[in-house]
Amino acid sequence: MRSHWANCITNFDEDVDEFVADYFVEPSRRVLLVAAAGFDPRSRRIAQMLSTALGDRLSSLFIREERPAPSAALLEQADQNEAALRAIAPNCKVLKVEIFADDGAPVGGARIIKLLGENPIADDVTDVILDLSALSTGVGFPAARMLLEDCEAATNRAFHLMIVSNPELDDRISGVPCSRPSPVKGFSPPMEADGEHDLAQIWIPQLACGRMSALTQIGIAIGRCYKICPLLPFPSRNPRRADDLLSEYRGALVDEWEVDPRDVVYASEKNPLDCYRTLSTLKVRFDRTMDGTYEPRMVLSPVGSKVLAAGALMAAIEHGMAVQYLETESYSFVDSQAPQINTPDMTVHLILSGPIYSSYDETGRI
Repeated sequence: MRSHWANCITNFDEDVDEFVADYFVEPSRRVLLVAAAGFDPRSRRIAQMLSTALGDRLSSLFIREERPAPSAALLEQADQNEAALRAIAPNCKVLKVEIFADDGAPVGGARIIKLLGENPIADDVTDVILDLSALSTGVGFPAARMLLEDCEAATNRAFHLMIVSNPELDDRISGVPCSRPSPVKGFSPPMEADGEHDLAQIWIPQLACGRMSALTQIGIAIGRCYKICPLLPFPSRNPRRADDLLSEYRGALVDEWEVDPRDVVYASEKNPLDCYRTLSTLKVRFDRTMDGTYEPRMVLSPVGSKVLAAGALMAAIEHGMAVQYLETESYSFVDSQAPQINTPDMTVHLILSGPIYSSYDETGRI
């Protein structure tokens, strides 16, 4: 068990810049950055920050997610971002990941695991950083699990998560979901009852702007649920964001999912630990309540904010939760045709493992 996760080292916004400048100044630090090289304008932020602090002590693996028939505008943006990342971090390699197989099956998770296995972490690397800012859930979650396990096996290596988040920008990115919901690679524990007790599934869909169609398909694929507990971002930078989402999803919440208002779950839009703690608490309570009566299975569907998704990732790894997801076939991004976004990016940094936690006891205290 990773008892330190409930209070793991976390930095926000300006503190992230200060941490990077202070922590990575040591000449002994050798860092591997794993990040996206797609169209998202946030792709460059973390790489630039680390390159400034580390110079030639930074090596990088940039993941280019390839989907069928991308728009010319997004393809051009992705090419520009890739070129910029190669200039920012010259000691890099770009891994192209085909998200769909020839028959349309989503296979991005399996392919990123294969590619990371073919590019093992060098022995002299002291810190591995996964930038989740612009990675899809189907690729980012399997990569995070594999890198975390590799770092935990090497006692002298730390594993970091970094995220550049901007909910207002997320609202401008929309996608066309594929028609085949599936569990995320590495996050599909057994979903059948043990024979002695009936199965009781608890589905926790993360509500996000414009994702109703995807969540509806995921819900149908999951099947009968004992409870559905929608996850909403609150507190959030926009105080009305949760209300707006409740209004957008009203039909699904009331007519399709029949959600009891008392089952709505809230987690901070800024702090992934709040989401992790909330989901962990729910898991413990459901297990205790259903012990001896039902076989509980919690299923997560993180489709929105990467900050909330990071908390869901931690809970899924720690407690063996399933993650059901619907991959995106194509994206559209309202950028130059819309007014400029005046809201600043939010930056989050977490250290999930490493020598710094070696003195923690089972309660998570030093």
